[in-house]
Amino acid sequence: MRELKIFFATHNLDKKREIEYILTSKKIKVLYIEDFPHYPEVEETGKTLEENSLIKVLNGYSFTKIDTFAEDTGLFVESLNGEPGVFTSRYAGKDASYRDNYMLLLKRMESFIKDSERRAYFKTVITFKSENFTKQFEGICKGIISKEPKGEKGFGYDPVFIPEGFKETFAQLDESLKNRISHRAKVVEKFIDFLEKEYIGA
Repeated sequence: MRELKIFFATHNLDKKREIEYILTSKKIKVLYIEDFPHYPEVEETGKTLEENSLIKVLNGYSFTKIDTFAEDTGLFVESLNGEPGVFTSRYAGKDASYRDNYMLLLKRMESFIKDSERRAYFKTVITFKSENFTKQFEGICKGIISKEPKGEKGFGYDPVFIPEGFKETFAQLDESLKNRISHRAKVVEKFIDFLEKEYIGA
């Protein structure tokens, strides 16, 4: 069975670290942006996670000329009509910090007291492009938004997201547990399953 060399098109070091933690297959070698000097920035102009993931993967494949995957992740809050959604990483502005984003979310949810009013889900879309085809995968993790930030682990909205079936936020859970139940873990599992069973061995 041949080894697959793929490029992960992301500038987000936290996502890189999480992907490295989850992606443990010995048959897959992952390259990153630092392996490619002068890698260009790409503007995420899509209206959906699927569109943004595709934009990033096409940019990555065009530059590296090797099999590439990219991902886009959004947090969708039911009571806010799906906000922050595609604007998850820049909810409080283009250069907003993780804290800026989740504190703005908590402020906009102050009037929602019941857990049923605070339902939300994370969704990650991975797009994979090779020479001959493009394929997308998705992973979803349901939960609720806490009323205040809790925990020091993780990144992004982890301090305010309580996954379904738990009482702790992602930022309070052990990293190994989070990386088994999260949206990103679920989509990576699908992606790796495809690579190992249908792509590498093809």
